[in-house]
Formats: sequence, C-alpha cells, structure tokens
Amino acid sequence: MSLKVGDIIKFERTFRTETVELFTKLSGDEGIHHLSPDEQGRLVVQGLLTATLPTKVGGDHNVLARNMNFEFLRPVFTDDTIICEVTIEEYERQENNRKAIAASFICENQVGKVVLKGGFSGVIL
Repeated sequence: MSLKVGDIIKFERTFRTETVELFTKLSGDEGIHHLSPDEQGRLVVQGLLTATLPTKVGGDHNVLARNMNFEFLRPVFTDDTIICEVTIEEYERQENNRKAIAASFICENQVGKVVLKGGFSGVIL
C-alpha cells in the first residue's frame, strides 16, 4: 500500500490474559496489577504492550522510527478490544531516496474511551 498524507489506517486488537502473561515474562514488567486479577478477573495490560498497536503500522510499512510519543490516558484490561486509528501527517521523499513519515494516532476501547494517543516519525528505506 502506498501511503499519502491524510491516509487513515484503522485496526483493532483484543488483549488476552495469555498475551499479558507472555509480555510480563519478556519485559520484566511485573507490577502486581499485571499479575493479580482485579475483582472482575481482569489484569491491567502493560502500557508498552498497548503501545504496540500504533507501532504495527510502522512494521507494516518498514518504518525505522526516530521519534515516538505516547500519552497513556486510562488503563487497558484483559479482554478489552482497542481500536487504533493512525493518521499520516507527513510522507515525502528525501534527497537520499528515503521517505520521511510522521503520523498521529488515537486508541479507543470498545466503549469509545480514549486510552492512548500520540505520534511517531521516522524514515522508510
């Protein structure tokens, strides 16, 4: 897919307990809220695991990230479905035949509450 300024890429992911448990082992982020379920049986998803949503766009388009910013607005719990919307803000060819890219994103849970927002920039080789 060829990108252009104004493109919106939208996708969703449901975070499962097994994914949080695996990320806990990989990251070492062993906060009690990631290990012990709340009164509803849910774990809190690690912020950086939630942040993999917008980075998926970078992976899909071979972006080498230079800058990423995340504003974590509310917790994400296991079995939440997060809808991520990435908007391409900049996409232009540079002198070295690379393409500069910048994007903003917003992530909402299944009830429309914003859980994460931010942006990233980088280059595509």
